[in-house]
Amino acid sequence: MNEPAAFFAPAPFDDARAALERVRAVYQANVDWLHEAFARFASGEDTGRRVRACYPFVRLRTESVLRPDSRLSYGFVAGAGTYETTLTRPDLFGEYYLEQFELLMRNHRVPLEVGTSTQPIPVHFCIGEHDPVEGTLTAQRRRRMRDCFDLPDLGAMDDGIANGTHEPRPGQPHPLALFTAPRVDYSLHRLRHYTGTSPEHFQNFVLFTNYQFYVDQFVRLGRELMAGPPQQHRYAAFVEPGDVVTRCAGTAGAGREASGAPPPRLPQMPAYHLVREDRAGITMINIGVGPANARTITDHVAVLRPHAWIMLGHCAGLRNTQELGDYVLAHGYVREDHVLDEELPLWVPIPALAEVQVALETAVAEITQLRGFELKRLMRTGTVASTDNRNWELLPSHGVASTPERRFSQSRAIALDMESATIAGNGFRFRVPYGTLLCVSDKPLHGEIKLPGMADRFYRERVEQHLRIGMRALELLREQGVERLHSRKLRSFAEVAFQ
Repeated sequence: MNEPAAFFAPAPFDDARAALERVRAVYQANVDWLHEAFARFASGEDTGRRVRACYPFVRLRTESVLRPDSRLSYGFVAGAGTYETTLTRPDLFGEYYLEQFELLMRNHRVPLEVGTSTQPIPVHFCIGEHDPVEGTLTAQRRRRMRDCFDLPDLGAMDDGIANGTHEPRPGQPHPLALFTAPRVDYSLHRLRHYTGTSPEHFQNFVLFTNYQFYVDQFVRLGRELMAGPPQQHRYAAFVEPGDVVTRCAGTAGAGREASGAPPPRLPQMPAYHLVREDRAGITMINIGVGPANARTITDHVAVLRPHAWIMLGHCAGLRNTQELGDYVLAHGYVREDHVLDEELPLWVPIPALAEVQVALETAVAEITQLRGFELKRLMRTGTVASTDNRNWELLPSHGVASTPERRFSQSRAIALDMESATIAGNGFRFRVPYGTLLCVSDKPLHGEIKLPGMADRFYRERVEQHLRIGMRALELLREQGVERLHSRKLRSFAEVAFQ
């Protein structure tokens, strides 16, 4: 216990893989030391002094103000100076870090420095998920934890960088990434809590939905895919809450009983994963109803740096020409959800992303086999309004200066829901390509209110088709190459280098 944590002095690397191996060594040495120290503390041993271990960091120094290829959206820094970030979980982010390192070295032709940072690792973030931090401690030992170990510090994990409000102090390096290591670790723990699955299973293409019916269909399709040969789809496994893993027939481990254990009750926002070896599979999350849930889960999924996320859900059709079951492809958002007003002011536009829009429209055409006018009859492109008031229809409409109906009409909105603007807004905020394809389930302004019998018919006829469209759109985005997805429209003036 009296030995200090391993310290690695900053060292230059001109090879990305060597730099990554140093990151792994720094991280593992510090985590192992902290884990061992905590195990001794939990057994009752006196530490004798404060125990501290720190994250690895990567640093880039450049004296050039020349910008690399102007077509790039990431992989370079804004100008001369020193840039730095702390790193965590190289076991999970290894391939991602490797790509970022390679791009920085290629674009700036300078070495990267890697070493031990001064940012402490909170003890909670290094303990395994099946090894509860405080479960076996007495009340007295729990009270002593703060004296002996570093605990999570919210001041070290705010979203100032992503929000564009972070200003380095004089002499402080500029950030290389949107998220610090503690912020990433915090979200990894939140993801496990909210979704019931480990972060290792999350894929780089994500579907969000607000209805269990979509999840039921995704589970059915996932299990069907696992029964067939992987050559047809390249999915290696299907993962359900509780880390229940079903491996695809014909792959290593197939035929064995599924690993993991279903939870006694579903988590708040259960996640399901069609896993590919290259992490380019599809994750689906049932976020439930409301913008607060939409913000909560996207705040945390964003640290995984996915290539795209798409909202699939139901909406109220606002135009009399729409029919129940019609699709709405959002190309703009009226944000009356309010959950991002502080971080993303209402004067910030949320643009449609051409690559995602084209993929969604193409997927609708492929799955429905409709073209031209018939496709336009089924799918309409326009503005989607999102509200935080599920009972907006009950607001007074007489003798008031402004009503929801009037605002929706003035905005040219064609549909209304509660989550889409938040999903798109956080995609814009965190530089994650986003899109929205909704299905009209009711028309409250025209007397067609969602009722149980009508809803059952609607769900039977549209849910599976809608889900297949969303999945096909993500496949199209994957097939065209992810480098086209990360648009410069999502990047600010002085942007961080990491994707």
